[in-house]
Amino acid sequence: MVTDRLRRYGTEHTEAAPLAVFRVLFGLMMLASIIRFGAMGWIDQLYVQPQFFFPYFGFEWVRPLSGWTYMIFLLCGLSSLSVALGYKYRLSIILFFLSFTYIELMDKTTYLNHYYFISLVSFLMIFLPVHATFSLDAWLDPKKAFQFIPRWTIDAVKLMLGIVYFYAGLAKLNSDWLFHAMPLKIWLPYHYDFPLLGELFQQSWFLYVFSWAGAIYDLMIPFLMINRRTRVLGFMMIVGFHMITGALFPIGMFPYIMIASSLIFFDSSLHIKIINSFLSFFKLDPKVFFNDKYQLHEQSLFNQSKLKLILLFFALQLLIPFRYLLYPGELFWTEEGYPFSWRVMLMEKSGKATFKVVDGQSNKWLYVDNTVFLTSFQEKQMATQPDFILTYAHFLKEHYEGEGWAEVEVYVDSFVALNGRISKRYIDPSVDLTKEKESFGHKTWILPFEDEIKGL
Repeated sequence: MVTDRLRRYGTEHTEAAPLAVFRVLFGLMMLASIIRFGAMGWIDQLYVQPQFFFPYFGFEWVRPLSGWTYMIFLLCGLSSLSVALGYKYRLSIILFFLSFTYIELMDKTTYLNHYYFISLVSFLMIFLPVHATFSLDAWLDPKKAFQFIPRWTIDAVKLMLGIVYFYAGLAKLNSDWLFHAMPLKIWLPYHYDFPLLGELFQQSWFLYVFSWAGAIYDLMIPFLMINRRTRVLGFMMIVGFHMITGALFPIGMFPYIMIASSLIFFDSSLHIKIINSFLSFFKLDPKVFFNDKYQLHEQSLFNQSKLKLILLFFALQLLIPFRYLLYPGELFWTEEGYPFSWRVMLMEKSGKATFKVVDGQSNKWLYVDNTVFLTSFQEKQMATQPDFILTYAHFLKEHYEGEGWAEVEVYVDSFVALNGRISKRYIDPSVDLTKEKESFGHKTWILPFEDEIKGL
């Protein structure tokens, strides 16, 4: 019975217009993001000026390319424009995915959930017929134009968006967020001049309301958007929530990306109107795109492999956020399994890390001035994350070996405060970090949290 339903679902078709509008908006927003990044001077500030970068484990070979880094951003910007136009689409989306992901991997100091989201969506778009209509590819070669595409290709994007919201909601089901209103109690009172809400941000009860509302919002949005009767309400909530958070926090283009992406949940009639309005404005013939042609799914080995890859992709999206269960200790403290799990703005962590470098032969030693090697942003990120601390310790070892030191040992004395708690020693100061290797295993040299945060 279930197999028959899935087989029938796999053969269902729907209008290609929603996926086409999604492609155009996605490409334009990515182009705007790249232009904004360059205009703000962030390419130079984040990827050219620093002398040291924090690589992801397994991707140590991904590095900024000095002045050539600008070319990566240029490639990313041009490919995003080409994606929006639907020109040489497959090549364009592959180049965009590779260039954007390369930028994301150059330095994990700049990790943001929405960068991860963009990499995942662009990877998924490689396998979807996003250029079947309302694209230059379809316009220049009518044989590539299809008004109807398999329904699952649009549902795949909806599922990706649903995972992001629902998992972000699950992540908020913890005692710090729900019963202590942390970290909103730290962040929101600073916005005392925020229009209409500034006064309320000073009220403790309202911060609890804000916390609970945020969790309920994330958990409900996928279901509100799937249901036609509640879709408008859900979209209004998306717009309101993202406009407020966008005004409160420095999260760049993320609010606009999520608002625009959520349009894909609406009926195809809306997207057809958008496309027809554009075609009418430029006096273009709509028959090229609205041609009653169906894109059929051929039972080829390539298509079967593609479907299996997409199923594997979503299986990983469902499982990866829960990998933290494999590690002992408090997740917010150790951060083992924290990234890539849609845990969005759940904690306020601040710390100080003082490194001591020892020459094992002569016993001479010194305390490191981190500002010599790191930017202030890198140092802030490094001080509260164990994997950053380990990477930096190994960098110091190599640096001082280059200075002629022998049998170099590196120790760190670090203190971290989490979600308003008193600052506590974070890393075992007796451990020579040069003897520790980065891996997916538990870092035994992280000191216990000595508190409890209940929940997921």
